[in-house]
Amino acid sequence: MDSSLFAMVEGPRGADAARILSHGVSSITIGAAYHRARDVTPHGTTRVTFRHDGVHFPLGDHFDGLRLVPPVQKGADREPIRALRDETRELGVALHGWGVFLHNTTLGLAFPDVTQENCFGDRAAPADLCPSHPDVRAYAVALGRAIARQGVDSVVAESLHFGTFGHGYHHERSFVDLGPAAEFALGLCFCAHCLPRLPDAEKARDVAARLAGDVLDGGPPASDLPGVLTEYARARAPIVTSLAAEVAAAVAAEGSQLTFLDLTGAVLGYADGRPTGAPAADSAWRIGVDPAALGSAVPSYAILCYAHDTVRVGEDVAAYRAALGPDTALRAVLRPGHPDTTSAGHLSAKAAAARASGADAVDYYAYDLFPLPALDRIRSAGA
Repeated sequence: MDSSLFAMVEGPRGADAARILSHGVSSITIGAAYHRARDVTPHGTTRVTFRHDGVHFPLGDHFDGLRLVPPVQKGADREPIRALRDETRELGVALHGWGVFLHNTTLGLAFPDVTQENCFGDRAAPADLCPSHPDVRAYAVALGRAIARQGVDSVVAESLHFGTFGHGYHHERSFVDLGPAAEFALGLCFCAHCLPRLPDAEKARDVAARLAGDVLDGGPPASDLPGVLTEYARARAPIVTSLAAEVAAAVAAEGSQLTFLDLTGAVLGYADGRPTGAPAADSAWRIGVDPAALGSAVPSYAILCYAHDTVRVGEDVAAYRAALGPDTALRAVLRPGHPDTTSAGHLSAKAAAARASGADAVDYYAYDLFPLPALDRIRSAGA
């Protein structure tokens, strides 16, 4: 069974295939296109690493004629992805190309009109490119094709869906207790490309504005989401599904295949590994994702099992397996250390639960971000 370790190109001493594989995995998922971040990198040449938006390969003609063109990362001219591809071929292991698609602050700041527009008409989430916008859709297809042309076995597409209010920029402040309903309402997009596609859009925007406005004016936070906003959010799923299908087709045309990475597990459990409520699959609609529909649109699907509880991991995997059906490959991504995992035995139990519940592969996030003793737990979890 394939088991992959996510890693960054600009990771500890560069991306070295043998060193990454030594932690007990059978393949590597390398960051071909990433976003801004400040990361603690425990075993890196720099112990704190600042990352930029952009791709780790020369642009070539991939984006010719497009309005949105990704920044190019420093060192991309040395073609680190292709170098790693050559190394993994010699070792006889797979290399997957991981790309962050619609979360790009640099492009959002340069072209605010392609970002999500909230119920007040604000373009206040520069990191979130709107999947309804035709320029964004063309960009996503080109990015998928460009990563596939690096010779990778698959393209892992992160953020190929709508964004949320809580992650629209990288230095955010709110001294208002918004509550879950207003926070969700503020994350919905009502741009000129979303409104014509969605039912009762003007009504939904008005309800969202009233809901959020009441809290911003000093009213109590609300937890119950009005039905019109739930329906509006759920109606976005075909936008995401059709975009994923377009990207999957472009990737397939380059001889690779697409893995859709569903971030719902991170939305629920990123901070503390303690997601609550129903399995993550039941909340995917909040980012415009319909796993059942996507199961017919993409050949492979990955979920983030950011959970401390072994039972929860099994429940999440089982729910996605049921939604996707038997024909879509399902990959479960675990974190080997803080805040989700406390020991090698704990990680092994979660990996076993994921497999028993229907995961075709168990992957691990991320080589660069965990101390070496945490990464060593992967060996005992089994590939």
